[in-house]
Amino acid sequence: MVSPANGRAARVLQITDPHLMADTEGSLLGVRTRDSLDAVVQCARNEYGEPDLLLATGDLAQDASEAAYHEFARQVSVFGCQSSWVAGNHDDSELLSEIARHYRAAGRHLLLGQWQVIMLDSSVKGQVHGHLESEELAFLEGALAAHPERPALISLHHHPVEIETQWMNPIGLSNRDEFWRVVDRFENVRGVLWGHIHQDLDLYRGKVRLMATPSTCIQFEAGSTDFSVERQAPGFRWLDLGSDGSIDTGVVRATDFRYDLDTNSSGY
Repeated sequence: MVSPANGRAARVLQITDPHLMADTEGSLLGVRTRDSLDAVVQCARNEYGEPDLLLATGDLAQDASEAAYHEFARQVSVFGCQSSWVAGNHDDSELLSEIARHYRAAGRHLLLGQWQVIMLDSSVKGQVHGHLESEELAFLEGALAAHPERPALISLHHHPVEIETQWMNPIGLSNRDEFWRVVDRFENVRGVLWGHIHQDLDLYRGKVRLMATPSTCIQFEAGSTDFSVERQAPGFRWLDLGSDGSIDTGVVRATDFRYDLDTNSSGY
C-alpha cells in the first residue's frame, strides 16, 4: 500500500504506447521512439514532479523484445515510485510480465491512499483488438468486491467504449459489454483509464470518468475515418486522486520535442 504524505491527493502518472524497439535507432513513422519517450519522461519530471504511482498501459514495445522492456525500465527509473505495467497488442504479455516482476512492476491490484487501482491485461496474442478473458473479469470483480469502501480506478490498454475515430472501433475491447456488466455492479468505480488510441479523451459514462491518453510517440488523428496521424506532440496524463473519490486530471505534451513525422503512411 502507498500512502501519500500529509493526506494529500494520490498522484498518478500514466505513460502509454511508447513502442520501443531493441534497435536503439528504432523509429515509428519518422519518430525515434526512445527519444520521444525520453522527452515525455523529462517533461513529466519537470511539470508534474514525483508521482506516488506510475501506470504503463501497454504497447511498451513495438517489437515485443526483451531489450525494449529493459529500456523502458531504464527510462522510467528516474521516478522513485511504485509502478505497474500491463500489455498492449504489440507486447508479449508473458515476457512483459516476467520483466515487470524483475522491476517490481507486476502488481495489478494496488492500494493507493484511500483508492484502489486495478490493472487489466486486455491483450490477445497475435491480434490487434482487445479481449478480457473470464479470468480477468473474475479478477476485476474480486478486486472491486474486496474493497467496496475504496474508490476505484480501472486501467487497461484497449478502449472499452466506441470513439469517434472510426477505424479504431473494431480494434478496441471486443467484449466491452461483459466488462461494463461487472463495472456497473459497483458504485465505487470512479474512473476507467486506457491507452491504444494515441489521443486525448476525457468524458463520462454515467458517473464513471473515461480517460484516454496520448502516446509518447506518434498521435492518431482524432475523428478520422481511416488510419491517419497528426502533428501533435507526445505526452502523458497526470491524475490526482482525492480522498473524497474525486479525480483531477490533465494531459501534458512535450512540446519542445522535434520530429519529422511521416503523414503519408497508411499504417504502422
